[in-house]
Amino acid sequence: MENMPIRCGWAKSALERDYHDSVWGRPEHNEKELFKKLILDGQQAGLSWSLILKKMDGLCAAYDDFDPYLLARYDAVKIEALLHDDRVIKNRAKINAAVHNAKCYFTLCEKHGSLSAFLWEYVGGKPIVNHWKELSEVPATSPISDDISRDLKKFGFKFVGSTIVYAYMQGVGMVNDHLVDCAFR
Repeated sequence: MENMPIRCGWAKSALERDYHDSVWGRPEHNEKELFKKLILDGQQAGLSWSLILKKMDGLCAAYDDFDPYLLARYDAVKIEALLHDDRVIKNRAKINAAVHNAKCYFTLCEKHGSLSAFLWEYVGGKPIVNHWKELSEVPATSPISDDISRDLKKFGFKFVGSTIVYAYMQGVGMVNDHLVDCAFR
């Protein structure tokens, strides 16, 4: 039997393992991917990331792959259609937030040049590499996620509390929280 690499304990399903191995903790600077992940983390609020991963293809199709230029133009008819679309999280506040956040994205970019520039400045342009031995050591928030959350809210973003932002930071590699014995560290 082939030896399986050691992974962080939260990556249990095949979808979670694939996400863990190929995305989580890897620095992302692509503007489209950063915006998409921010919206997806907001969609996850109160739910599991595993559910988002299961619905990922449908969510991307329903939301035009989270293109902020398209999302910002969604009207009441499109929002109502999404509320009846089985591919999405049928929560009016989350759907409205995705559209609203696309509009806020442009305001943020006017001031900071890009979402990438805005975000990566908080960590000095390089990932924070933590050295956790146990999943129980990994925090749900940090002073930096508190600051990013506060500043995103100043731009009007919704579903960007500190816990969501910290998970986002992990997902886009601003913070590397792979456990020290994880083969993907």
